[in-house]
Amino acid sequence: MASVVVVGAGVVGAATGHGLSHHGHEVTLVDTNPARVQTLRQQGFNATSVLTLGTGDSFVFVAIPTPADEGTGYDLSTLVTCLEAVGKALSLTTARPTLVVRSTVPPRTTDEVVVPVLERCSGKVAGRDFGVAYAPEFLREASAAQDFLAPWITVLASRYPESLDRLTELFLPFGGELRAFDNPVVAELIKIAHNAFNATKISFWNDMWRLCQELEVDAEAVSTTVARSAEGSFNPAYGIRGGSPYEGGCLPKDLEGLLAFGRSVDVDLPVIRGVRIANQMVAEAT
Repeated sequence: MASVVVVGAGVVGAATGHGLSHHGHEVTLVDTNPARVQTLRQQGFNATSVLTLGTGDSFVFVAIPTPADEGTGYDLSTLVTCLEAVGKALSLTTARPTLVVRSTVPPRTTDEVVVPVLERCSGKVAGRDFGVAYAPEFLREASAAQDFLAPWITVLASRYPESLDRLTELFLPFGGELRAFDNPVVAELIKIAHNAFNATKISFWNDMWRLCQELEVDAEAVSTTVARSAEGSFNPAYGIRGGSPYEGGCLPKDLEGLLAFGRSVDVDLPVIRGVRIANQMVAEAT
């Protein structure tokens, strides 16, 4: 069994700690919030506000919030502060732990931020003295602990084969599909694309909901039927190739017709307009 330290004991960190301890690993949750530490202890967790790294076959999971907005992008300041603390702790141990970032981060963060900060603060070399990996989470806030224990898919990435092998061994018992990559940028983008896709789907159906409201028709009848009829809903391979615009006799025509109809009843359809713009950009580039 592994010795696991989880830094950041919010929804993701607590679910990670709970899931790994459920499989018999020795887990310590670290958080700077005294009230949260006290609550976790009352729940039976080994929780502390002091970061120390274990020995032997150990992992350090980092699950620190990374807020973002369109103007400034992701705020990695808290993550960097955490990594600096981990780096200092690394300098004090003879073990070779594998550090695993779970926070949502912009592409290239593992290579351009995580590894340099850890090396600078520890005086050690990634891949030789410690491992580094990125493992995004796909947990729902309301059921994070259950989702961790029974994942639909697990994504792991590291440029260091030993780190990837160790992390794969740690996650295999949880089941589900496991995809491992030797480039962290792939996994970093997967996480953001995952959330952006979900947001896009929700927003598309909000466009349709507003149109249904105007027409006084049952929005649920439309959405649940299209979820069964549209190949993009039931075929995971449909439309994901990328690099080519939608064409044919139906898709361009009906998209334009839907936009025109929306205007005729004074219902703006911004997601549909965005779809047309995105398609035009690809068509012009190919």
